[in-house]
Amino acid sequence: MQNNINILTNFFYEIGNLRKILRAHQQTLLSHDPTDNIASHSFRSTFIGYFLAKELEADADKVLKMCLLHDIEEVRSSDMNWLNKKYVKVYEEEIREDQLKNLPHSEEFIELSKEYSERETREAKIAKDADCLDQVLLLKEYVQQGNEEARRWLHEENKDECQQIKIMHFSLTKEIAKKAIEQKPSDWWKNAWTPKNR
Repeated sequence: MQNNINILTNFFYEIGNLRKILRAHQQTLLSHDPTDNIASHSFRSTFIGYFLAKELEADADKVLKMCLLHDIEEVRSSDMNWLNKKYVKVYEEEIREDQLKNLPHSEEFIELSKEYSERETREAKIAKDADCLDQVLLLKEYVQQGNEEARRWLHEENKDECQQIKIMHFSLTKEIAKKAIEQKPSDWWKNAWTPKNR
């Protein structure tokens, strides 16, 4: 039991470092946004994955876990944008196995990690769609702030050409992504705002 406590404590500290790993696309998006880190990305992706799984009648518990795991290796490898990945090989599965293998009940997480990487099951595809949809939302938020590079990535003038939408697996996710591109990121609070204080 004491050994498990030590292992879990170390793991909890390790995953806490996801807050400190800035996402590498900032380099090519010509931005500096300390709130755009692997932890914040994983957080929204996990919520997206849960609701997609429910709507698509998939195993939501499995999707939640896959979303939590999908970038966990970046604590040790850092994030790599697509230009980085052209030149650098990251052994993601090896890192995740090293991270997870000594944890209590690790077999489930190692298997889910492999399943996500293979992208063959419905749940793995939903988790990947959640990952992509978070990117669309983030790009739109940057467009709203005037980032022209994000606008180019999003292809607002031709919405169907957005690379993130092209690689999505489900029509539901594509519809949400297109709606996200159409609306302002601040629309969510329009009906919630009031000038009255309590």
